[in-house]
Amino acid sequence: MTHDARTSILLQTGVGVGVILVALGLAAGAVSIPSSAGYAGIGPNFLPWLVAFALLVCGGFMVYEARSGGFREMEEMTGDEKPYWPGFVWMSAGLLANAALITTIGFILSCTLCFVLAARGLRNAQGQSDQGLKPWLSDIVTGVLIAAPVYWMFTQFLAINLPSLTESGWL
Repeated sequence: MTHDARTSILLQTGVGVGVILVALGLAAGAVSIPSSAGYAGIGPNFLPWLVAFALLVCGGFMVYEARSGGFREMEEMTGDEKPYWPGFVWMSAGLLANAALITTIGFILSCTLCFVLAARGLRNAQGQSDQGLKPWLSDIVTGVLIAAPVYWMFTQFLAINLPSLTESGWL
């Protein structure tokens, strides 16, 4: 086995172990969530436990695959192998703006802003920068079309309070 192959297997194992650690961290956080049953007998800690379990299973499979010969069906890398830091900055700005503004401008607008900034980072990473106003407007419309139904489903159908822009509960 070549040095590059051993390094690749070690890195792949590290990714699997990282996923397992995230699962364990999520499970540790789920312990502190009360388990009192809500609608249909499901408590607020159900989803974190479900996600933690799914991540644990996926991480276990990733470690198994890495240790038994590596990720066999992995495609060869294309494009630039170095990270594209401006795209990372755009995406980070979107997440931070969402966290900072969600209680001020509401869930729909803050999530739309997050989507627009993340999409800008991804477009720039693919070399699609400076295409005028059309991609910005498309991203805004797409962001609203994703965020609004999610907001309405959580607030109107599941009775989970999310920050809104108005007192009516529809924006």
